[in-house]
Parts: sequence; C-alpha cells; structure tokens
Amino acid sequence: MVDDPYIFGQISASNALSDVYAMGGNPTLAMNIVCFPSCYDMNVLGEILRGGFDKVKESGAMLVGGHTIDDKEPKYGLSVSGFVNPNKVLSNANAKVGDKLVLTKPIGVGILNTAMKEDLVSDDIKDKVIECMVHLNKYAAKSFETISVNSVTDITGFGLLGHALEMAKASDVSIKINSKDVPILEGAIQMASMGIIPAGMYKNREYISKDVKINNIKSEIEDILYDPQTSGGLLVSVSSDLADSLVKSMKENGSIEAKIIGSVVSKKEKYIEVL
Repeated sequence: MVDDPYIFGQISASNALSDVYAMGGNPTLAMNIVCFPSCYDMNVLGEILRGGFDKVKESGAMLVGGHTIDDKEPKYGLSVSGFVNPNKVLSNANAKVGDKLVLTKPIGVGILNTAMKEDLVSDDIKDKVIECMVHLNKYAAKSFETISVNSVTDITGFGLLGHALEMAKASDVSIKINSKDVPILEGAIQMASMGIIPAGMYKNREYISKDVKINNIKSEIEDILYDPQTSGGLLVSVSSDLADSLVKSMKENGSIEAKIIGSVVSKKEKYIEVL
C-alpha cells in the first residue's frame, strides 16, 4: 500500500500493537515476523525493520528478536505480548444499552490506498492517510486509565460496520450509527463515487449486509462504512454520561480523532442500523 519500506514497517507495527490496546493492556514484548526474498535488496528489509522498531519503541514495548523466512513476497508483522489488570480486561462483548459509541480514527483508508496505488490522489491526502495508519492507538487507549469504558474493538479488515457487528452480536444488543457523524478521510468520498473500491469492501458487504439496515444514505458513504481499514482506530462503547469526557480526554492525550458516532440500543431485528 506504500512504496516507502520505513513507512511500511511503521504501519505493520502499529496494526500489530493495536489488539493489545483494544483489550485495555500495555504492549510489553514484540517479536518480528519476516518473510522476504533472499535475492532482494537487504537495505529494503533493514528499513522495514527500522520502521517497526521505531513504533515498538514509541509504544514503550521491547523488541526481542524474531523469525525470518525466505519467501517470494515480502511480508512483515509482529507477535506482541502485553499486560493488563485481570479486573480491567476490555472486550467487544460488554456494550450496554444506552452507551454512546466513540470512534478514534477517520475511515476510508482502504479506498484511498486503492486510489494511491493508481496515483489518483494528491500528496496531501496520501500524507494524511499514512499519518492515520502509523498513528498508535496508545494515545486513545490512555484515557481508559481514568475513564471506565464498557467495550472496545479495533477497526481493521472487516471495516467499521463489520467490527460494530461483532460488538453487537457479542454483547447481544443492537447499534445505531449516525453516518453524518462518522469521520471520513478527505478524498475517500470522491474516490468511492468514482468506483475506486477495494475487493475487501465487496466481501465485507456480502458477509455483513444481512444484519445491517441502511436508511437513505448515499451509496459512496455506504461503501466507506464497509471499507476494510488498515491499522484503524478504536470503537469504544461507553456510558452516555462519560462519553463527552472520554472524547475530551482522548484528544488531550493525542488521539488522532475522537468522535461520538452512534449509540447502543436494545436488540432489534437487525444488529446494525445506519441513519
């Protein structure tokens, strides 16, 4: 999705670290997992590993080695371990009726990555997409130390609607999303309206749509809600009386975004309703 190996390493590491933050934990140890062709330029691999190392360092964890495999296609990721208070483990299965939903990064990454491959967007938009992907969820999750939240999931390949559906099913509730409140990256609506859509969006829609009720929104917005994200933000279910405080705290802690986008309601015919 990017040509710069250093940025590629940063994105991969940020994505791998995210699951620990989504459970209320702090990453402690990380190990590299590398697949790389032995005939390729090792300086490229060095830059990938440097990008990963810098993000692990930013997280406060330690990088303690890893595993390398000779492969035809370059691949990079991390195996991450962390610690969490056993009485404060967060999951996607505890959303409460009456909660507000907070999203901590704008969406549209998958669509814009597809456009970036064809050089269809400006450098400013590319920079914003990259900034979003490399940004650690550490800063949003820091607010969990002072504000009690009920349920959390990170937004990755299944898109906003897919991960919201997982939360709704696991919590036996329904979720309402106000599409006008969902933060969307600049350029994503334009690209979606042009049909610049990743294959993952169609797969997500096919899998998820039977559980989703869509109410009179533009097709390009609907596409973005199904859009698969890389290193996306956190979706947080929090008591309505704490939602504004959580948003304020996240922004003060350096979160790239923090916005109330919907609410949790009692179980209805459909798990997700988009307004």
